[in-house]
Amino acid sequence: MGIELVVFDIAGTTLHDESNVAKVLQQTIQLAGVSVTVEEVNEVMGYAKPYAIRYLLQQKQDNRYSDQVFITQLHDRFVEDMKTYYATHPAVREKEGVSAVFAALKAKGIKVALDTGFDRAITNVILERVGWQQQGLIDAVATSDQVPFGRPYPYMIYNIMEELEIRSIQSVAKAGDTISDLEEGTNAGCRYVIGVTTGAYTREELEKGPHTHLVATLDELLSIL
Repeated sequence: MGIELVVFDIAGTTLHDESNVAKVLQQTIQLAGVSVTVEEVNEVMGYAKPYAIRYLLQQKQDNRYSDQVFITQLHDRFVEDMKTYYATHPAVREKEGVSAVFAALKAKGIKVALDTGFDRAITNVILERVGWQQQGLIDAVATSDQVPFGRPYPYMIYNIMEELEIRSIQSVAKAGDTISDLEEGTNAGCRYVIGVTTGAYTREELEKGPHTHLVATLDELLSIL
């Protein structure tokens, strides 16, 4: 059975990122009077952001981690700051060669999808900026707020499979730059689980997670598939 679908993460995998997401999330946490490092924030990159905020507060022994209203308020602020960044910052761009990889997969009859720890509001701003949908390069997009649980749960992948009528998880590959991406793909049962070493996590860090392959650039996917 060949691969019919590749599910890609966004920030750090297909979208250029210089810890920008981590820095905005760090600022959000600091608004609550809690100091966290970018390294600490990077540990929860890839997860649904309300979960990430809650986890970071809990790690700092801040009892507000269990206050859902407070978490929602912080997340709302993060969403607005992230939308502004993706809509206006000149550094926002796809990683080198991503559109070409998407086009090559499509030419082989392989569907291309995105899933993300962002909610739909942030994701729509990103998609408008990079133009992948307008160019017909993306078949489906799943965001963390449209499933009961985001990564490392497999529900975004299953949601995409249902939308695109993909019958077997053995015909699906997952690619991402965080441990949560690798766990998501593994928990789903994907045939290939591919870590991208030029994002939030280093090769050495990704080697500790479940995977079938590690790549530095997405064009290496074409030879794997």
